[in-house]
Amino acid sequence: MKNATNRHVVPRHAVNQVLAALRGSRVVLCNGPRQAGKTTLVRDLLHPRIGGTFATLDDESELAACLADPRTFLDRPRPVIIDEFQHAGDRLLRAVKALVDEDTRPGQFILTGSTRFLTLPNISESLAGRVQIIDLWPYSQGEAQGLGPDADSLLPRLLDAGPIGDSIPHDRLPTRREYLDLVCTGGYPEAVNLDQAARRAFYRNYVKTVTMRDVPEISRIRHVEELPRILRMLAAAIAQEIKDSDLAESLRIDRRTLRANYLPLLHTVYLAFELPPWSRNLVSRVSKHPKNYLVDTGLASHLLGMTPERLAEPTAQATGALLECLAVNELTRQVSRFADAIGVTLYHYRSHGGAEIDVIAETDDGRVVGIEVKSTTSPRSDHFAHLAALRDRLDGLPDMEFVRGIVLHTGTGIHGFGERLESLPLGALWFPPC
Repeated sequence: MKNATNRHVVPRHAVNQVLAALRGSRVVLCNGPRQAGKTTLVRDLLHPRIGGTFATLDDESELAACLADPRTFLDRPRPVIIDEFQHAGDRLLRAVKALVDEDTRPGQFILTGSTRFLTLPNISESLAGRVQIIDLWPYSQGEAQGLGPDADSLLPRLLDAGPIGDSIPHDRLPTRREYLDLVCTGGYPEAVNLDQAARRAFYRNYVKTVTMRDVPEISRIRHVEELPRILRMLAAAIAQEIKDSDLAESLRIDRRTLRANYLPLLHTVYLAFELPPWSRNLVSRVSKHPKNYLVDTGLASHLLGMTPERLAEPTAQATGALLECLAVNELTRQVSRFADAIGVTLYHYRSHGGAEIDVIAETDDGRVVGIEVKSTTSPRSDHFAHLAALRDRLDGLPDMEFVRGIVLHTGTGIHGFGERLESLPLGALWFPPC
């Protein structure tokens, strides 16, 4: 399969998102993990198209000038692009706010940051009403494989209720082993073309840099050295519900400290994230625990010591969880990409009676798609039992619409398993419709 060979020329879906945001917002903020390609996006893909000025606060001299007099620092040809803005924190944001309040034209500033802007503990200025926030994740599979602008578009097509099966390019689908290769490769631009040994070194240094450099910059948390250990525990619990008391006991950390400090920091620096539980009052008792994922399956595989060979073993217990993480990561990237068009949120569902669905995608207007992820190459009818039950419950509600239920698998078959129930290859998430 084709992979990107030069990170500086790989097209990113977010380019069009940022260009559209600049036409309506005074400030555009591009958030995302460190090494996800934000600098390349704004410096190499956007700056030549929109002009203006580029500066990075990873440069110590630029940062010093910004902190000394942020308003003078921002007195440059517009739009002003500031990479890694969080190094300057509130001082920079207050200067940006003052400038865009004086001049309300759209498209004046682009900021990038390696932390979740709205959850930063050391920033009080939100730029509310002035900023549009866009997430830039590591490569989607469509971006990494150079599949073009129509790639990575399954989610909106699922929600449109039209036929899907005929649009899947059967002759290009990966084998099960190739899926496992993709899982271990991950999507960080620096890592996708490295061999296994070099990739291990990349991820070791990545975890060290983010936890030991980025976290202390935004938080005065004690015992920062605990973060890599907590991250490894989260990797071992991928695609599982996080019960704070159980995790805290395993880590020998106070439960309240874990939930209030450590976990939010790992989410803020884009190492891990959670899918909230979904209920809609379908049953009186449903799970109240979020489901845990890491932002990149290559990072997760590294933390678990997994290789494609180990994942291919029949007894490998991590295979299903990592394949589910791959699917959820791809869906999360599509939610970000199509946020303005479809307004969708991802959840997980589990009732206390045992019914469980990996992903619930719900739009603002009440359309629902249920998605299960299976490591098998041959899905069975019993894999659809919980999706069928959800369909039957939602069909009786006037304010919701069950559009379809999907089982994603590692084979190549596309089959119907009942009304609005269908199996699709996992690669359907990213291959453009044919």
